[in-house]
Amino acid sequence: MSGNHPYRRAGSVIVAGAAVWFVGISPVSRVYITPDDAERLRMLQAGQRGWITGQHITAAGTVAVPVGFAAFARAIPALGAPRTRAKKWAYAAAAALLAGAPFFVSSVARRASDIEGFAYRRGSSAPFLAYSGLHIVALAALGGSLLSLPAKRWIGVTAAAAAPIYGAVLLAKKDIPPLFFYLVEGTVGAYLMAWEEPAPDKPMAA
Repeated sequence: MSGNHPYRRAGSVIVAGAAVWFVGISPVSRVYITPDDAERLRMLQAGQRGWITGQHITAAGTVAVPVGFAAFARAIPALGAPRTRAKKWAYAAAAALLAGAPFFVSSVARRASDIEGFAYRRGSSAPFLAYSGLHIVALAALGGSLLSLPAKRWIGVTAAAAAPIYGAVLLAKKDIPPLFFYLVEGTVGAYLMAWEEPAPDKPMAA
């Protein structure tokens, strides 16, 4: 890795984006686990200002994380078959995240503008399902990228294994808490911040 630390920078953007996302969902966080619609509306009305502000913060984090993964893909040197493959997988992961971001941003915009509709679970779930499906594709591609690089095997396995597990949950429940996506992606970002990849001319080790 060059002295400019491109992996560290990319990881920093990913971790910062994930942290911002978690800050954004924190106001009135109990609404996500409250089953009664009327009680959900009461909670949202009581914390309306924080809720609306939080949705804007969440949107910023949603956009920042794909940017970090695009920076990671760009930083991988396309030297040798394994790194070329890793670069392609990383770009695929970034592309899936970037494609999914507008779907979730539109969802949080609707949550901010229509708190009663969110409380009573009105509106189409298609944008959220598209966003979730693209996140699952991204995790699978990210796992393929990391497993093609001289990174610790556990980090690639973590990302790759999350994809079918989360996919099964989404298919069974038609819903999944997005925080699970950002926990995995934030972990990858933290790994990249500390990872000193060997130079391309050095042997690749697991």
